[in-house]
Amino acid sequence: MKENVNEEFLKRKMEKVISKLKEKGSVLVALSGGVDSSLVAKLAKIALGDKVLAVTADSMTLPPGELEEAKKIAKEIGVKHLIIQVNELSNPNFAENPPERCYYCKKELISELKRLAREHNLAAIVDGTNAEDLKGHRPGALALIEEGVFSPLADVGLTKNDVRKLAKMLGLSTAEKPSMACLSSRFPYLQRITQEKLRRVAEAEKTIKQLTGIKELRVRDHGDIARVEVGRNERKLLYNEQLMDTIAGKLKALGFKYVTMDLQGYRSGSMDELLERKIIPEKIHGK
Repeated sequence: MKENVNEEFLKRKMEKVISKLKEKGSVLVALSGGVDSSLVAKLAKIALGDKVLAVTADSMTLPPGELEEAKKIAKEIGVKHLIIQVNELSNPNFAENPPERCYYCKKELISELKRLAREHNLAAIVDGTNAEDLKGHRPGALALIEEGVFSPLADVGLTKNDVRKLAKMLGLSTAEKPSMACLSSRFPYLQRITQEKLRRVAEAEKTIKQLTGIKELRVRDHGDIARVEVGRNERKLLYNEQLMDTIAGKLKALGFKYVTMDLQGYRSGSMDELLERKIIPEKIHGK
C-alpha cells in the first residue's frame, strides 16, 4: 500500500514537470547522459514532442564512455541530439581550479547553449538539476539561476532517489546508472588542471573499472598520490592481494608515485571537505 502511495506521489510530481515544460513551448535540454538529464529529456519529449533539442558538451573533462552514453539515451528517448565541443581549460578561471570553478564552467556553457537556443528558435534551456543538487557547495547552481536556466526536477522538489524511481517507471536505461561528475572534480581546489592530468585520471579510472567491474569510482589526483574512492558496497571487490598489486602497478605506470584506497569509500564532493574544514583560505573561496 505504501509503495502505491509513493508511486502516485511521484506520478503527480511528474505531471507537474510535464505541465511546466509544456508552458515553455519548446526547450533545449542540457543532456549529460546521466539519470537526471535523461529523465528531463524524456519528460520534455512527452510534453513537447519534436520541439525538443538535446545538447551534450564534449570536452576533456567528460569521463570516458559518457559521450556514447548520451548518444545512446538520446536515441532511446527519440529526441534530436546535438554534440558541441567545449574547452574549459582555455578559461584560466577554470584551469586554476578555484572552489568556484563550476561557476565559471557553467557560465561559459550556458552562453553557448543560449546561442544554440536562439539559432534553433527554442524558448528555454532546461537541465537535470534535482532538489539535492542545491545543497552544499554548488557554485554551478548559482550560474544556472543567474542565467535563467530552468531546472524542473528541483522546481518540484524531486530528489535523486525520486528521479531514479521515475526513470525506472518510464523504462529509462539510465535509471540505475551511478552518478558521474566531470573529471575536474578529481583534483583538490587550487591544484591547476591540465590536459595531461585529465588524461591520467581518466585512464586510471578506466583501468580500474576494466580490471574489477566496479561501477562507482573516483580516482582523486593529489599530485604524486592517487586516492581511490570506490562505492561503499563495492569496496569488497578490491580485497584481493594480486588485484591490488596490479592496480597499483598500472596507476604508477601512469605517473603516480603512491596509490591509496580511501577507506570511507566514494562520497560525492569529497574535495569539498577541505572547504568545510576551512583548509582553503576564506579570502580565496569567497566565504
